Amino acid sequence: MTVYEDLVARGLIAQVTDEDEIKELVNTGKAIFYIGFDPTADSLHVGHFMALCLMKRLQMAGNKPIALIGGGTAMIGDPSGRSDMRQMMTPETIQHNCDCFKEQMSKFIDFSEGNALMVNNADWLMGLNYIDVLREVGAHFSVNRMLTAECYKQRMEKGLSFLEFNYMIMQSYDFYALFQKYGCNMQFGGDDQWSNMLGGTELIRRKLGKDAYAMTINLLLNSEGKKMGKTQSGAVWLDPNKTSPFDFYQYWRNVADDDVLKCIRMLTFLPLEEIDKMDGWEGSQLNTAKEILAFELTKMVHGEEEAQKSQDAAKALFSSGNAENMPTVALEDSDFTDGAIDILGLLVKSSLASSRSEGRRAVEQGGVSVNGEKVTDIKTVYKMDDFQDGMVLKKGKKNFRKILK
Repeated sequence: MTVYEDLVARGLIAQVTDEDEIKELVNTGKAIFYIGFDPTADSLHVGHFMALCLMKRLQMAGNKPIALIGGGTAMIGDPSGRSDMRQMMTPETIQHNCDCFKEQMSKFIDFSEGNALMVNNADWLMGLNYIDVLREVGAHFSVNRMLTAECYKQRMEKGLSFLEFNYMIMQSYDFYALFQKYGCNMQFGGDDQWSNMLGGTELIRRKLGKDAYAMTINLLLNSEGKKMGKTQSGAVWLDPNKTSPFDFYQYWRNVADDDVLKCIRMLTFLPLEEIDKMDGWEGSQLNTAKEILAFELTKMVHGEEEAQKSQDAAKALFSSGNAENMPTVALEDSDFTDGAIDILGLLVKSSLASSRSEGRRAVEQGGVSVNGEKVTDIKTVYKMDDFQDGMVLKKGKKNFRKILK
């Protein structure tokens, strides 16, 4: 099976332009491709993780990845999938987030000896002259066509700012700049980026002529990643300080039955022959598949030792009822008011709820228990002495914390 056939079989490719040329480049290791990452937070999440897995997969086949950090486009903000305008970030915040991304990406991509590049589009976007952009770039974009783009439709209902309207032009310029600077001949993205990607190809051909070699490939990663990368408590981060290895493992261990094999195909590096044998699995076998998925992805992000610890803790907790290895939260004096902490504060402190309002809903819906006893009153409080021997806090069926003081 060729590299391209493997991508198709894993369900990664949704749409392409010039499939024959793309096959030739990918299969022979001649693709120089980029994927963009806007630094809107100080950690990557599992939506990015899917793109990183793809980059690693293609790099292993001899192709050259370019990880494009959107230090420049982040100054505008991507309107895709948004019903409101993104909060403006300071240059200092953007730079901090870029630095965090670089450290995390290095765990997946080999940047040594020119095997891959990491570049920041602020290097060329921040120095552009406004009049030059209007004359040299803006002239090649039709406003009518831009307004039909999927990335703008949702924002049009509440009002699309002129600032955001420029995002497509900036992303298109990225491909143009990467093509000229590094010979980048391919770009990857999710289905919500398709219009922006086509804009980049069109700009290259208009500026450099029909003979200029440029193509785009669209992989259904971002839309899937946004679905998979969100839980009721917020994003699932790759930073262990934001999402612990155990919680990361548990997230994948708890994927829906209908999604587990799709995730294994798309995200793991297990041979397809091995995965195909799982197609007929049912019942408890699906739980085994989920354990395989959770272990493989946790190993990739946090290392084999953390993956094994997380799997052992999960099995001890959920199979034999042993809570010894469950995640532990230590309370500090500042967490108490007049020597007590209420159940909502406890849920937030333990990261089982992202806010007191979310914690309130969980209690009211009967999904919270302490030491095996369901909590029904949102005003329930606990004193410091209640935590001397440890307290087991549970939300839902499988989310546990051992609380200590």
